[in-house]
Amino acid sequence: MAREGLPIVVPPETTDQPTENNSRSLFKRIRPRRSFLKGLGVVGAALSVEPLLNIHAEAKGHPHFLPIGDVAILRFLAAAEILETDLWQQYNELAGIQDSEVPGGSGNEAYAEAVEQLDEDMNQYIHDNTEDELTHEQFINAYLVSKRAEPVDLDRFRTLPSSKASGAQQIGRLTNLMQLTVDTTWYTRYRSRTQNPDFGDALPQAIPTLAVGQHPAIPRTDDDVQSGDFLQAIANTAGFHFATIEQGGTSLYPQLAQRASHPEVLRILLAIGGTEIMHFQTWSDKAGNAPPVSATDPVTGVSVTFPDLNSPPLGGEDFQTNLIMPEPTIFLNKKFPACSVIRPTKTRGAAKAALNFLTADGLFIGQSKEFFKFMHTLAVEADLAVRES
Repeated sequence: MAREGLPIVVPPETTDQPTENNSRSLFKRIRPRRSFLKGLGVVGAALSVEPLLNIHAEAKGHPHFLPIGDVAILRFLAAAEILETDLWQQYNELAGIQDSEVPGGSGNEAYAEAVEQLDEDMNQYIHDNTEDELTHEQFINAYLVSKRAEPVDLDRFRTLPSSKASGAQQIGRLTNLMQLTVDTTWYTRYRSRTQNPDFGDALPQAIPTLAVGQHPAIPRTDDDVQSGDFLQAIANTAGFHFATIEQGGTSLYPQLAQRASHPEVLRILLAIGGTEIMHFQTWSDKAGNAPPVSATDPVTGVSVTFPDLNSPPLGGEDFQTNLIMPEPTIFLNKKFPACSVIRPTKTRGAAKAALNFLTADGLFIGQSKEFFKFMHTLAVEADLAVRES
């Protein structure tokens, strides 16, 4: 997955390489690409499931074997981490620490100062979150390669423009941070003691005006840093978007872990998923520090208001800004006592729901039909995974 500054690290050959000459072709035959989908009737071409299952059974004793569903799960997560790295790198180029750990960019002083109104250590947190996502994508792809499975490469979709503001690299991007529609229901969801989306509950937006229209979370040009209120609104949008993105990963990993079969794959999902939870708690805390401000985008005319979440008509436990740990809520069955949990964690359709969420966020505005088709295929494959006995 070669690209400037973000190489993929592939582990050296291990000593437990297969001795069978046809092992590489065998594992190419079982990887969950078109044959898997066709066999399950997803893309329409007729292909019997029986030969696929025979190949699958033949490979089970192989030292590099991974169940088809596990490979599909890892491939979707690799793609998700590549997308996260792309968006976090854009934030880091403008408001994070500039060093060799997260290459690219030169910083934008005005934007960085506005972001630091949420916390003086934001540059360090942004940097570290960016590095974490980079290591996640590199590790998962390297693990897939070690198992003779196909890694994920999204380089051909790096076609979206960069910010033209000072400090940003002028390279192709996968994600768009300049036209976001930010879902902030995570804020009230994690404070509610009576509702859980696993039960079909819909929670209110913390910042309703962010959930409509298209808002920049990074300056589009240097013109955007000239107005104090509008620049702070951009920074506040970023602060809430940080948590919006990371709460998605917080749920996605435990959702897909319930479908994993191989103990090592389960270990990977639990270990990486735990860091996503750390990210989310950090950003859920910082979002509450966003200074109250109202501003209108001078380019699009779209307005946004960031209220004081602790004051009427808001306030109370559903909006209290220092509640950064999940409040107890209903879980599994309403007959059980309330429990502090990640939510949602229902696994059915989890990958497709994650893709739909990112799409609704506006991250992919401007992307090609080929990109959406590729990501849809990865999501369908991951959601078809079932735990094997």
